[in-house]
Amino acid sequence: MMQIKTNREEIVALYDGFRQMRETQPVSFNPNFQAWNLYRYDDVARVLSDHATFSSEQNRFIPAEYRDSSPISSSIVRMDPPRHHKLRQIVSQAFTPRMVAQMESRIQEITNGLLDQVVAKGEMDVIRDLAYPLPITIIAELLGISTERRAEFKQWSDAFVSGDGEATEEDMQASMQAMSSMVNYFTQLFEERRAHPQNDLVSALLLAEVDGEHLSNEELIGFCVLLLVAGNETTTNLIGNAILCLDEYPGEVERLRAQRDLLPKALEEALRYYSPVRLQPRWAVTETTIGEQRIEAGQMLFAWIISANRDEAQFPEADQFKIEREPNRHLGFGRGVHFCLGAPLARLEAKIALNAMLDRLPGSWHVSDAPLFPIKNMSTFGIKKLPLTWNK
Repeated sequence: MMQIKTNREEIVALYDGFRQMRETQPVSFNPNFQAWNLYRYDDVARVLSDHATFSSEQNRFIPAEYRDSSPISSSIVRMDPPRHHKLRQIVSQAFTPRMVAQMESRIQEITNGLLDQVVAKGEMDVIRDLAYPLPITIIAELLGISTERRAEFKQWSDAFVSGDGEATEEDMQASMQAMSSMVNYFTQLFEERRAHPQNDLVSALLLAEVDGEHLSNEELIGFCVLLLVAGNETTTNLIGNAILCLDEYPGEVERLRAQRDLLPKALEEALRYYSPVRLQPRWAVTETTIGEQRIEAGQMLFAWIISANRDEAQFPEADQFKIEREPNRHLGFGRGVHFCLGAPLARLEAKIALNAMLDRLPGSWHVSDAPLFPIKNMSTFGIKKLPLTWNK
């Protein structure tokens, strides 16, 4: 069991609540959202894997006046095959194993440059100083957009992910403003790249065709916003959450320092133990049954990945962080046709970041007792601030 620090009680309570739901109401209807909540591993894995029965294409099921107007709604995460496959194939060329491997030296260079600024201090904020700037810089370079606007990207991204769940009116306004700013930015960038193509992902997307047609402006913006927001949030939270795991199990830091071959397994366990993605929404295409509950056609479902990854039926001692857990078929990057496209890049960035920290931040690590401020939204799980000290 984790050591309670300041507001970590909130995190403990979150997982206790999921365990109770798995035991008592694994398939339950939430009238506030008019959606079914799924908490057990087998049910979540089934819904994520069966795209024919459980659709991602929300605009098929939600009345026009209630639809999500964000650019993400026009991206591949809100599409079903066959169009999903065709569009995913276009952007997947940037994330092939060969392309990702070619980024390794650049990721290493950025990581060391960021750590150079904090090593002598003996302290850092893991999120501010490494876990955020590393992935946003890589994604910006992939897309071909200026890293000088990194602070602006961060502002957009934060506003974007705060715009759901228990969002306040202020959150919603900030989210709408972020969407508008992103749409305007990318629309202008497309005009520049059409006139002067470069060797970057934006230029490649502009040239790409599906069924003989170029992508629409909405699809192009959806791609770019998805990569900018999801590509940075997931990796940021993976790195930060991994440090949280190691803070709860401090002996594992020295173990990893001595046995670097265990690091990939440690990251997989971090993806399970503190999943960066909380849930994925789906819609029932036809009437079906999950557990003992009948799901009507058109009804919404929330597949709670964060709960499924702590299901004792799939993961013995699920509330323990066990680096050498085998097997570890976690759902941290999803499953099925929507399995995270950027998973290989996220894993590489996290491995390089943790390796560099183990090399350059000596001795034991300590996360501050200061409030950690968990991110407040339904979709992602992570920490806004993560102050860390080490023995200089």
